[in-house]
Amino acid sequence: MHSQSSSVGLVTPQTAHFEAPLSLNSGAVLDGYDLVYETYGTLNADKSNAVLICHALSGNHHVAGFYPGQEKRPGWWDNIIGPGKPVDTDRFFVIGLNNLGGCHGSTGPSSLNPKTGKPYGASFPLVTVEDWVETQARLANRLGIVTFAAIMGGSLGGMQVLSWTIRHPQRVRHALVIASAPKLTAQNIAFNDVARQAILTDPDFHGGDFYAHGVVPRRGLRLARMLGHITYLSDDVMGEKFGRILKNDVFQFGYGVEFEVESYLRYQGDKFADSFDANTYLLMTKALDYFDPTHHQRTSLSEALKPATADFLVVSFTSDWRFAPSRSHEIVKALLDNDRRVSYAEITAAHGHDAFLMPDPHYHGLVRGYLNNVARGLEL
Repeated sequence: MHSQSSSVGLVTPQTAHFEAPLSLNSGAVLDGYDLVYETYGTLNADKSNAVLICHALSGNHHVAGFYPGQEKRPGWWDNIIGPGKPVDTDRFFVIGLNNLGGCHGSTGPSSLNPKTGKPYGASFPLVTVEDWVETQARLANRLGIVTFAAIMGGSLGGMQVLSWTIRHPQRVRHALVIASAPKLTAQNIAFNDVARQAILTDPDFHGGDFYAHGVVPRRGLRLARMLGHITYLSDDVMGEKFGRILKNDVFQFGYGVEFEVESYLRYQGDKFADSFDANTYLLMTKALDYFDPTHHQRTSLSEALKPATADFLVVSFTSDWRFAPSRSHEIVKALLDNDRRVSYAEITAAHGHDAFLMPDPHYHGLVRGYLNNVARGLEL
């Protein structure tokens, strides 16, 4: 067995181009699109050991391993995916992709529209979680994968997992829904709207067509990320990390950076504004807002989850107030109402919503134990 710390190593993204038109939930149609993805491990002979990783708001296809010269910047879930890790690439074939509308290679607002030769910008249609699931299913078809051993995601990624179990129940054997919710609360929608307003009212936004002006709505994107970041952390972890520590020992009596926490947030905002597309941020937060399996049928969550046949692992974290454990309880109850097999764990963790990205031994042990059983089932 590999050591705990081993990595999938050097990875190379791949691109799948789809010619077939895609009808979106909004009524818009995309004539064709690209999906960028990475794979780790080996697909077995009967293609039964595939695990799909669904990313959250600012995630992408680079889930594990590293690119040449970037050994210190591994994929965003590298601590849980790799040889001998909880999602063991010695046993599973793991797929990570950048969702449609993304800004890391898959077709999105910053991509060139083949009809105009210019970036889509404001003309790129809104996409929903259900649209993403359809494109992921098409990618699975392309790779010859009929059924996934497991589909796994945290936060917005967990919503995609839920959607898979409803829309393609026969194609998911195990669903791992982590730090997620069946739909956003009003408070969560409000946070997203303030973040969007920061971008939409930035003078450099130009109605979404800022590419043509050679500018980036940095201020808006920076504020959106700073606000988001506050909600991803818990009060405890912020207190522990920064307290009221001053950059200098004395008050400056001005509006510059005085407290360490301000410095940290501005750094996070700047870093994000350098690497993420503002239109993609708007799209992703809207997809979060729109997700609600009960919406169209005007039904209960138990009714909405009736089609699901997968076994579930649902995980929440005590200090996560953005996607609180009570929201995971709703999912568990609805699944139990349908006599589904569901395991639930509430992890005591201080990191708030970001806890699902952290290498917590208890959390990782649970995922490892659950997926060991899945792998054993494949080997029988």
